[in-house]
Amino acid sequence: MRSANLKRTTLETEITLTLALDGSGRVSVDTGIGFFDHMLDAFCRFAHFDLEIEAGGDLKVDQHHLVEDCGIVLGQALKETLEDKSGIERVGDCLFPMDEALVQVAADISNRGFLVWKVDCPEGMVGDFPVEMAEEFFRALATNAGITLHICLLDGKNRHHILEAVFKAVGRAFGLAVRKNSHVVGVPSTKGSL
Repeated sequence: MRSANLKRTTLETEITLTLALDGSGRVSVDTGIGFFDHMLDAFCRFAHFDLEIEAGGDLKVDQHHLVEDCGIVLGQALKETLEDKSGIERVGDCLFPMDEALVQVAADISNRGFLVWKVDCPEGMVGDFPVEMAEEFFRALATNAGITLHICLLDGKNRHHILEAVFKAVGRAFGLAVRKNSHVVGVPSTKGSL
């Protein structure tokens, strides 16, 4: 099973994470940010990843450090579990509707971390989660995992629906991209390496 166990401790946060790519979507997450926990759960259920996170940090300051650091650690775990990327699909995409919201995501496990974020979501909070933190999370995740990630909002106005569609769509795209394919021999690249 492709899995990783990581711990990150800084002066601002402490995060312990276990990730299994070949899972069933079992999630146990406690970041102290209720809506973020819900989004990580949704992400993993649609990716079929098993995830455990225990995270604490300086939430008295704001949510930024903890959310970004969770993205860093999850990205590092993804990179570790994929090793040399041999035999994977490499690319995944998803068009995900949630009520009035419609999100399109494309992901390439390219070893070139990059985020394109075209999500014009109304500013504000969803529960205890500032909307702008979603972009920071996905930037940290993509950069540390070495994944080229495009996230585009095609329609929507409800902040909760938009962000939930984003997390679910990214999960679905990642689940497809990391999937093993018996027809893929070696690394799926014209260069022979990623």
